[in-house]
Amino acid sequence: MSSSGVREALGRLALPPSTEAFGQMTLPGSKSISNRVLLLAALAQGQTRIRGLLDSDDTRVMLAALETLGLTLQRVSDTEVWVTGQAVFKNRQADLFLGNAGTAFRPLTAALALMGGDFRLSGVPRMHERPIGDLVDALQQLGAGIQYEGQTGYPPLKISPAQTTVNPFTRVKGSVSSQFLTALLMAAPLATARMGQPLVIEVEGDLISKPYILITLNLMAYFGVQVKREGWSRFTVPADAHYVSPGDIMVEGDASSASYFMALGAIGGGPVTVHGVGADSIQGDIAFAQTLEEMGAQVNWGAHSVSVSGPCVAKGARLRAFDKDFNLIPDAAMTAAALALYADGPCRLRNIGSWRVKETDRIHAMHTELAKLGAQVESGPDWLSVTPPATPDSWRAAEIETYDDHRMAMCFSLAAFGPVPVIILDPGCVSKTFPDYFNIYSKLVK
Repeated sequence: MSSSGVREALGRLALPPSTEAFGQMTLPGSKSISNRVLLLAALAQGQTRIRGLLDSDDTRVMLAALETLGLTLQRVSDTEVWVTGQAVFKNRQADLFLGNAGTAFRPLTAALALMGGDFRLSGVPRMHERPIGDLVDALQQLGAGIQYEGQTGYPPLKISPAQTTVNPFTRVKGSVSSQFLTALLMAAPLATARMGQPLVIEVEGDLISKPYILITLNLMAYFGVQVKREGWSRFTVPADAHYVSPGDIMVEGDASSASYFMALGAIGGGPVTVHGVGADSIQGDIAFAQTLEEMGAQVNWGAHSVSVSGPCVAKGARLRAFDKDFNLIPDAAMTAAALALYADGPCRLRNIGSWRVKETDRIHAMHTELAKLGAQVESGPDWLSVTPPATPDSWRAAEIETYDDHRMAMCFSLAAFGPVPVIILDPGCVSKTFPDYFNIYSKLVK
């Protein structure tokens, strides 16, 4: 047992009621940045040293796939790797298993489809339930040869050599996942190299999760490809686009993971100081700090750190309720849903339809598990409403299902500041992005 009383055995993690949280922690590398950088380095001329790489299931899947495709990787440590790029990968035939890593599956689909070759991409059963049809449609407009092996619109996929003539224009829907546009943008230089002319990508409808597209554009520019953006509806990749290694890149900390520790500071008194992201971060989820301020927390910024203090909810204090559009920060929005347990009134999360197609149906999962704790919960296609337990006696001890979803496990660790014990089932699912989460958590919570 740790100093916080956290016990883990047989896939169950018991979290006794907690009262305080304070201290400092350093974030692991960003998942979104890590897998983007790995693919960009693989496609770039030269050798790239990547430092601060996230060591997790999702990045291991990407690293294994790149090695299978013939890339030369020199692993210095779990968080540092040298990648020798190849504009066209050495192995043009491969069967790739990509787990439940959307940040690997979607960009690799686009890159391999435009590169040409015979490939099969598959994953865990949940990945085969996550839609990819909008990306496949956009790639087929460019002449890519892609077939569905199972249900139309979903993995697994079979990729065959692309047509010799490439269409310089494609459209992609923006309402389901920003990863589809990210995949097209990152793979675009493969198409412009074959065409010798620019590639134009138009977005149909509203584009969700725009900050993630900014991450993609920033990283592409770091590797030498400048994309012309006209609002959020039209992107042009120039004819001479090609990736060149920057030599060295440091992956900043994961802003989505930062949200849980920032939240600890907001409900446990604090201060909790998070190192690895700050005012200079390129990740949109750092804006979660604004939500915390609106709920009554105090936030202090450094260039690469953020410190949060707030009321001690275990002693009866309450956060301010919110009604907020979370389209721009859907991952961090899950943390806000958990904090609604400590609000002074009903909270509403709007424009979160993308939750439905994540590692699990997160609207259903959050609805179900928050209700177990005594909250009154309602939900719809793209919204969730949470009324916190009215009194301490209204809370109910619960075993929290995590649905093989890392963010469910991390979010519900925050429920330990209620007056009842909480058990997290399958806490090991955090290995997808943050294997050491509960060890760090236990050092901050008292």
